[in-house]
Parts: sequence; C-alpha cells; structure tokens
Amino acid sequence: MPKASKSSLSRDAILAAFQKMSDELGRRGATGELCLFGGTVMVLAFAARPSTKDVDAIFRPTQVVREAARIVGEASGFTPDWLNDAAKGFLSARHETISGNLPQFPHLRLLMPTTEYLLAMKCMAARIGSVDGEADDVSDITFLIRHLKLKNPREVMDIVAAYYTADRIPVKAQYLVEGLFAEGKI
Repeated sequence: MPKASKSSLSRDAILAAFQKMSDELGRRGATGELCLFGGTVMVLAFAARPSTKDVDAIFRPTQVVREAARIVGEASGFTPDWLNDAAKGFLSARHETISGNLPQFPHLRLLMPTTEYLLAMKCMAARIGSVDGEADDVSDITFLIRHLKLKNPREVMDIVAAYYTADRIPVKAQYLVEGLFAEGKI
C-alpha cells in the first residue's frame, strides 16, 4: 500500500483507523483514550476541512495505544507517525476536554479540547504555511473565530490568555489575529 502523504487522512480514513484501533485494543483486553487536537478535530468535529496530514493526540494507556496505532498504520499504509503526540508542547495547565460530537468506539474513547481551548492552541502555534507543505493554522483560526462569533482581536487574545500565561504567548499570535481582522478575513 502507498504511504499516506501530507493532507491525506480523510474523515473516512481516520474513522476506519480508529475502528481498527478499537478492535485491536479489544483483542488485547484494553480500552484506550485519545484526546485529539489540531487538524483531526477540524476534520471530525467541525467538518471544517476534508483531511489532515496526521492525527495529533495525547493518549493512554500510552504504550498499548501506540502499539495498536503502529499495527493499524502499517496495515493501512500510513506513515509511521500518523498518530503522534507532538501537540504535547501546546498543552495548557487548564486542559479542558469534551467528547463533543466525536464518534465513540467500544474500546476507544475520543475526546477533544473545548472550542475555546482549541482556538487558543491554534493561536499559540500560529503557523503560516510555506511552499514546502509546512502546517498552516490560519484557516483553522479563522474558522474557530467565526464559529465562536468573536468580534475583535481582544476577544480572541482574552481566550488565549485564559489558557496560557502572558510569557508563553508568542507575539506572532497577536500579530496573526490582528492581521486577520484588519484584512477583513473575519
């Protein structure tokens, strides 16, 4: 099978992988939990885009879930890091999660950050895509601001400040948010 490429994990591919992971966890007599972040939440919970390049999550039990993901990934032709915990660097001490409208599986529980927390995380990353296929948070931030019906940059930055201390918030986040409003993208 071909390897998954950037932006190639569709809603259906992710859900099929999660079902297979649930089945694998069940065979092991385990139940796993994934707290999903980033593009996966944008795809599954909001239908804001058709795909994501990978599944960012924190999970437990860590080793059992990681092994189930490896087995499913290999069988599905995904890249080895299709499920990864790289989002850990953006976790807030105020880690608020919900099940939202995410599907659930017999041996795999899915969670996500609250919408406000997800917006704060996206602003913290504040990635602007480049020609080499680097991740881009602009469309997700724009979608979440509209979804939350925020009216100005201060409202957005107040949400970010509710999750992260001022010394952690990068200046680029403020500039990006101000630019979105100034350019009329919101």
